[in-house]
Amino acid sequence: MIAIINGKVVTVTGQTFEKGTVLIEDGKIKAVGADVAVPQGAEVIDASGCWVTPGLIDCHTHISNFNEPNSNPSIPLDGNEMSDPVTPQVRAMDAVNPKDYAISKVRDAGFTTVCILPGSANVIGGTGTVVKLRDVPTAEEMIVPGHEQMKFAMGENPKRCYGTDRKYPMTRMGVAALIRQTLYAAKNYSDRLKAGETDPSKLPEPNFQLDALVPVVRGEMRCRFHAHRSDDIMTAIRIAEEFHLDYTIEHCTEGYMITDALKARNVRCTIGPYLWSPSKMEIWNMKLENPAILSEAGLTVSLTADTGSQTSILPATIGMLMRRGLSEQAAFEGITINPAKTLGMEDRVGSLEVGKDADIAIFDGHPFSSLSLCRMTIIDGKVVHNTL
Repeated sequence: MIAIINGKVVTVTGQTFEKGTVLIEDGKIKAVGADVAVPQGAEVIDASGCWVTPGLIDCHTHISNFNEPNSNPSIPLDGNEMSDPVTPQVRAMDAVNPKDYAISKVRDAGFTTVCILPGSANVIGGTGTVVKLRDVPTAEEMIVPGHEQMKFAMGENPKRCYGTDRKYPMTRMGVAALIRQTLYAAKNYSDRLKAGETDPSKLPEPNFQLDALVPVVRGEMRCRFHAHRSDDIMTAIRIAEEFHLDYTIEHCTEGYMITDALKARNVRCTIGPYLWSPSKMEIWNMKLENPAILSEAGLTVSLTADTGSQTSILPATIGMLMRRGLSEQAAFEGITINPAKTLGMEDRVGSLEVGKDADIAIFDGHPFSSLSLCRMTIIDGKVVHNTL
């Protein structure tokens, strides 16, 4: 058993204890509170002067898939299979390298769970995977099965990747049409698979590409729509509603322009990153106030660095968002329980509650201050980073 004592314990979903204790047993949280008795023989971690939080979560990364460090820019990164604009059959898990440069950097910053998504070059980019940043030799030991999610992209990225070569899609109309066309085919394929359960003569010819989209059109797999501009956001919502998809909006850069429309649909948003220069037109209207505006409207907001190793400085970036109106509570939720909900893992991670996985970060100051460091990271009750 492990006992973390004397720290400021931020449970996120419940009370904050100025001088609290967290008990860990068999990889789970056994007790949390101000008056928790420490059993005799427990390993004691004294967190005096520190903040104790749930392990941090970034639900939109390209860790490992973006091959850091990239020593040869002429070699394509693993995160985008740009041979075709529609590649739902590719899986981020097949490019997870447990020894990737970013993994230890991000883990040492207090992150315990991330979702690795294919990039946004393609209209349908492939299946993302959830991993715990365990210090293990194989990807299989990191991957958390059952939480796969499908990546889609609107707007400039697929246009730039294919339209500049005069390939379909060249326009926003083409991007939307190609998504509809593919989902329509996947829906028909799914219907024929169901019909074939009782009448094998109705089974379709096997289609590896459409197979990957069957759980999507059945509402069993969440869709992650990359969309910066407000019009692209609304197009993604329009398509999602047409096909009854379970979806989130990724980046949602101009979300503050259409707050009422998002609120009316209770859209779940993953906002960020905020470390980009205005390198493309779609992010010219980026505002640091956006997360605060959408959070105050009652939307579920997650925060992301949308990268590899730069996820390690996402907490300090959140400090800038707080200076622009994001509440401390919303800031903690945006990097813990809300991304856990996006990943369908809120029963396991995202808060310090009895019975949840013992994924914990300990900081020597406010977690969202650039002057603070993560001094300890614990995953499933195992210390994987320690400078206390």
